[in-house]
Amino acid sequence: MIQVKDVVKSFDGNVVLNHVSANFEDGKVNMIIGQSGSGKTVLMKSMIGLHQIDGGEIVFDTRAGQQNLAGMTEKEVRMLHREVGMLFQGAALFDSMTVQENVMYPLEMFSDMTDKEKVERARFCLERVNMPERAFGLMPSEISGGMQKRVAIARAIALNPKYLFCDEPNSGLDPTTSIVIDRLIQEITQEYNITTIINTHDMNSVMEIGDKIGFIYKGEKLWEGSNKEILLSDCKELNDFVFASNMAKYHLTILYKHFPNWWSKNFRLHPTHQLN
Repeated sequence: MIQVKDVVKSFDGNVVLNHVSANFEDGKVNMIIGQSGSGKTVLMKSMIGLHQIDGGEIVFDTRAGQQNLAGMTEKEVRMLHREVGMLFQGAALFDSMTVQENVMYPLEMFSDMTDKEKVERARFCLERVNMPERAFGLMPSEISGGMQKRVAIARAIALNPKYLFCDEPNSGLDPTTSIVIDRLIQEITQEYNITTIINTHDMNSVMEIGDKIGFIYKGEKLWEGSNKEILLSDCKELNDFVFASNMAKYHLTILYKHFPNWWSKNFRLHPTHQLN
């Protein structure tokens, strides 16, 4: 678990995070959503130590017990980063390395494994994300965008992390491949009991795998809940954000058509009016 307590962050006098609090739970897909410029990326970067917060606490339940990020020594931060996996927006694979070498990279940097153990671990992770063995020796430029994201996930879990941070994991992918990547992240989160945090504005992903969702608006957390609750929110700012998505409109229409009694108890209007 990661606990964010009353976090404040500003740049040049402009408050970007205004007393934000949230709990990110083990074994769940935790999502941070919001419009561009809302502060969600700053929150994620603050959680992994790329930004130093101005106030509040970010507490990790590490293997050594609860630790406040702000109070950690440089050595403790390095140890924490060994337990963190990162999935970057564009996969960020090394062009000069093969698929297998990309997955081995964090093992080369942070583990004490033998060369044989590194190879075995890399191949295990690639197999876990359903990469065909014939692709292990290929260069990133020789595989599809969806396969590149699979390799990036394999690299992110190579060190068996407790925490997995994903920045717009479906960026640039077609809808079908996006669903595959979403479900793969969800499976890995549950299988290894990882604390997964996804920064996204993709409502398709939110509705598909969002176990716990925090909505950030102008630096403040205005709403928290699950993908089963998000369509029932009375938060105007959240509704304006959510119902800009065709996927959300589709879900509401299905609810209206197939569960009219439930709809009448929760909404006063026809879905076409609810969305306007």
